[in-house]
Amino acid sequence: MEEIFDENKQGEALVLEGKTANSRKLFIESYGCAMNFSDSEIVASILSKEGFNTTQHLEDADLVLVNTCSIRDKAEQTVRKRLEKYNAVKRINPGMKIGVLGCMAERLKTKFLEEEKMVDLVVGPDAYKDLPNLIAEVDEGHQAVNVILSKEETYGDISPVRLHSNGVTAFVSITRGCDNMCTFCVVPFTRGRERSRDPQSILEEINDLWDKGFKEVTLLGQNVDSYLWYGGGLKKDFNKASDLQKATATNFAQLLELCAKAQPKMRFRFSTSNPQDMTLDVVETMARFKNICNYIHLPVQSGSNRILKAMNRQHTREDYFELIDNIKRILPDCTISHDIITGFPTETEADHQDTLSLMDYVKYAFGYMFAYSERPGTMAERKLEDDIPEAVKKRRLQEVVDLQQKHSKYRTEQFLNKTVEVLIEKESKKSDMHWMGRNEQNTVVVFPKEHYNIGDFVNVRTTDCTSATLIGVAVGYSENN
Repeated sequence: MEEIFDENKQGEALVLEGKTANSRKLFIESYGCAMNFSDSEIVASILSKEGFNTTQHLEDADLVLVNTCSIRDKAEQTVRKRLEKYNAVKRINPGMKIGVLGCMAERLKTKFLEEEKMVDLVVGPDAYKDLPNLIAEVDEGHQAVNVILSKEETYGDISPVRLHSNGVTAFVSITRGCDNMCTFCVVPFTRGRERSRDPQSILEEINDLWDKGFKEVTLLGQNVDSYLWYGGGLKKDFNKASDLQKATATNFAQLLELCAKAQPKMRFRFSTSNPQDMTLDVVETMARFKNICNYIHLPVQSGSNRILKAMNRQHTREDYFELIDNIKRILPDCTISHDIITGFPTETEADHQDTLSLMDYVKYAFGYMFAYSERPGTMAERKLEDDIPEAVKKRRLQEVVDLQQKHSKYRTEQFLNKTVEVLIEKESKKSDMHWMGRNEQNTVVVFPKEHYNIGDFVNVRTTDCTSATLIGVAVGYSENN
C-alpha cells in the first residue's frame, strides 16, 4: 500500500452539520492519507448515533479524537504536538476526554496510556464499531483500548457522514488492509490483511451520493487493484472458494465498470494503485468509459532495480516502463503521479541517478516525494542499517523535487490553449472572483466565476499556467452537466 501524506497539509477538523439534537461535542482531526479522512467520516457516523455532534472548536469539545498516520516519523511528531495542545486545553477543561485513532494507535497500542499518559482512549483502524463501549468505559473513569485487527471488517454497513464536505466530491472505501510487505512500510502491521467490500454496498453508497448532489467519487483503498469480491473473506483465501464463488467474483476492472454504468454522469477516480497489481483490463475499462478519469497514481518508490528488490517491491524498472508504455498506448491523455523515497538504506549515487532517469522517461504530472524515514517494526528497520546521511538524503530529495517541478510544468503546458472539462469544487484560495476545479487528469484549473456554480461541469479554455495550475476562461457548460 502506498500511503500519501502531504507535509504541508494540516490536520483537518471535520464538521457535522444539522445534528443539533445531540448533546455531546466531538472534535476530530485527521492526518495522513485519504483513508484516514474517510475513516473519520465513519467514526463521526458511529458517534452521531451515540449523542455526539461535531464541533470545529477544540475548547468546546467533550471528546477529542485524532486520526493518526505512522507512515513517517514527521507525521507521528506532528500528532504528538497536537496531543500536547489537547492536554493543555484539558487542564482548563478537565472533563474533556482525548483519544487516538488510526495507525499510530495500532502501532503504539498502550504506550500512549501507560507510558505517556496523554490520552484516555486508543482505538485501532478496525475497532471503530467498538467506540460506544470504549467511551462508556472512559466515562466511568477507566482508560480504554481496542487495537485488534480484523480479517473481515470493511465498514460496508456504515453510511459515512460527509464531514467538512464541499458537497461535490467524496471518498468511497472499497478495500482495507494490505498484503504487500514492502520493507519500509508499517501499513500491513497497522491496518492488517487485505480484504474487499461487497460491491453492492459500494454501489448503494455511490447512488446515495448522487441523490445527494455529489458529482465525483474517488474509490479508495490501500491497494485498489487488488480488489476482489467473491463472497468470502481475505483475498489470499480465494483459491479455497467454490467454483460458483470464483465464477461470480468481481475484480477491480469489473467494479469500475459497475460504478461507471450505475452513474454515467458521475466522475470516478481511484487511489492507490500498485504497479505489480495493476492489470491492463483496468486501463481498458478506463478507456471505455468517459466518466472514469484519465489519471493514475502509480507509486514507483525508486528507479533502481537493486533498491526495489531491497524494498521488496514486486516490480522492476523494466516492468514499470512496460506498464507506463501500455497505459500511454491505451490512454494517450492519461496523467501519472508517483511516490518516491530518497535515501533508502544502501542507496548509491548510481541508484539515485536511476530514479532521476526513470522520472525523465515518465515525466510525471506530480508526485509525493520523501526522504527515507525508518519506521519501527518494519523489515527495513530490523534488517537494514539506515546508513545514508541526512544531508545526502535531503540533497537527493531536493534533486527529485526540482526535476518533478520541471516535469509538472511540462505536463501542465500540454493543456495550454485547449478546452478541458472542469468540475467546480470551491472558490479559489487566491481570489474570491474565481472558481477552482480539476480536469479529468487531476490538474487544478482556475477561472472567473461568471454565472457558474459549485458542482457544475464547465468547459474551460486554458490561456496560461503554472507548474501546478491551469488558468483559463469558461466557454460554457459541458455535456456532462
